[in-house]
Amino acid sequence: MNPIEPLLTVKNLNKSYGSTQACNNISFNLYPSQVLGIVGESGSGKSTLLKAIAGVLPVETGQITYLNRQGKCLDFQQISESYRRQLMRTEWGFVQQNPRDGLRMNITAGANIGERLMDVGVRNYGKIRQEVAYWLEQVEIDSRWMDELPITFSGGMQQRLQIARVLVTKPRLILMDEPTGGLDVSVQARLLDLLRSLVRNLHLSVILVTHDIGVVRLLAHRLFVMKNGKIVECGLTDQVLDDPQHPYTQQLVSATLIP
Repeated sequence: MNPIEPLLTVKNLNKSYGSTQACNNISFNLYPSQVLGIVGESGSGKSTLLKAIAGVLPVETGQITYLNRQGKCLDFQQISESYRRQLMRTEWGFVQQNPRDGLRMNITAGANIGERLMDVGVRNYGKIRQEVAYWLEQVEIDSRWMDELPITFSGGMQQRLQIARVLVTKPRLILMDEPTGGLDVSVQARLLDLLRSLVRNLHLSVILVTHDIGVVRLLAHRLFVMKNGKIVECGLTDQVLDDPQHPYTQQLVSATLIP
């Protein structure tokens, strides 16, 4: 039986800002249908790592490779910027912490989703409307909102619309930066239930960055804990959270248990 190949491999990735090492020699594999959680306090380097993987930030050294839909292993140092952008529109998706950064607020909800479909070659207007309605329903937004501007949506609806916009091209890998940040507790709970269902049903691979231990406990199979640009602890999520070994992880877990 052949071993499962990683979907994404990061080797010895380094990114600094002046004398501050935001990512210090980071290495890991992400496998198909796996959710990898990355936690740490503000300034730990977790969001920098996510943006470096997405190509939003350049890195000094290191290698990022991705196994595409055709089974070809792509070295991100070797592919063109235009191909990288194409990947982000098709096989990858990025869910921003602030949905306004991931949406176009001056066009309708339907157009936000539809333009991603047009990126992958769908041109039939009726087909686009049908797909938009389907994905709005998948993220629990009534399709009657299709022709409304996102600026009229609540924060939770904007975040769900951003997720629909990402999912419509059926990506294999989704990068999420604090997807529940800024939402009130009841909205967070509904969004987390939705995300868990979508990840399971669509067999998504996800890298999830958050400061919230509860979010990774609910969603992530594996967990990295970052501090000062380094991974200080890693393992299965329940194992790391129920029996933390590093003092920093112990501190994070203890803080979440204080009423």
